[in-house]
Amino acid sequence: MTEITEVVAAVLLRGDAAAPEFLLAQRPPGKVYAGYWEFPGGKVEPGETLHQALIRELQEELGITVNDVWPWVCCEFTYPHATVRLRFYRIHAWQGAIAAIEHSAFAWLKAGAAACVEPILPANGPILQALALPPVYALSNAEENGVEAELLRIERALAGGLRLLQLRDKTLAPARRAEFARAVMALARRYEHYERYERYEEGCAPRVCVLINDDQELARSVGARGLHLSSQQLWQLDCRPDFARVAASCHSAADLARAAQLGLDFVVLGPLLPTLSHPGAVGLGWAEFSRLVERSPLPVYALGGLQPEMLETACRAGAHGVALMRGWR
Repeated sequence: MTEITEVVAAVLLRGDAAAPEFLLAQRPPGKVYAGYWEFPGGKVEPGETLHQALIRELQEELGITVNDVWPWVCCEFTYPHATVRLRFYRIHAWQGAIAAIEHSAFAWLKAGAAACVEPILPANGPILQALALPPVYALSNAEENGVEAELLRIERALAGGLRLLQLRDKTLAPARRAEFARAVMALARRYEHYERYERYEEGCAPRVCVLINDDQELARSVGARGLHLSSQQLWQLDCRPDFARVAASCHSAADLARAAQLGLDFVVLGPLLPTLSHPGAVGLGWAEFSRLVERSPLPVYALGGLQPEMLETACRAGAHGVALMRGWR
């Protein structure tokens, strides 16, 4: 069995929460991968907790003190010299001035924009893509609100900065759902950058990303760049569908593992709390949610019974953000 080295890594964030800047540091001469850019952090020493290791590494490497950290994604990567388990934490506040104590340099990059430094450590590529995801994932609800009212709600939300939207509404008549999807795409195209980027791997995210729930044919016919899979469809596919963004609904550890195996971009996990859609269902609760996402390599949105003001609570539990069907505007 391959020995795994436990590593903690800090994603220091500043500026606008919807499109923040993040810090990368350059490895100094004499170290493995000298000259490569990475998220600051390092090995967990014997007897240390993950939190203690993160605090120590940031004091040693950058001269800062942090207390409030949000667990995020966890991924394993095999380098020629070692296999590492990288646990990433998001940090929004610290004490002290950042200094390149154990690095050659550091740089602030804009989430979602093409990286302005290179080369970047191979394990960090998916992390840069994940950082482009906004904190709120909105789900349409035309079935309940009516198509015309839902289009007005979406238009207001797009004008207010909404960037990630799932067209759900699977019980609408097929022709009506297609009409609704085309109208939403027309709204999305009013916002700059939507047509410009075919895939996120090319270095920059679209201004608005629309994902169609469970219908690849509809998604392609209306020109959507995203697809959202149900948990059932997640297990019916042999490979990742060919869309710029592919997400899935998950309800268990097995679902999360399957989504990672298929190489999806992100998932939603729930229901977390009781919801109007499933009034009799018992939600996962925050403790079980945290346990399930602890080692997820994919960003996870908390779903079910949430409100926008619960965003920080969700992030402290390990979520990337919140997925909302009724609470977004």
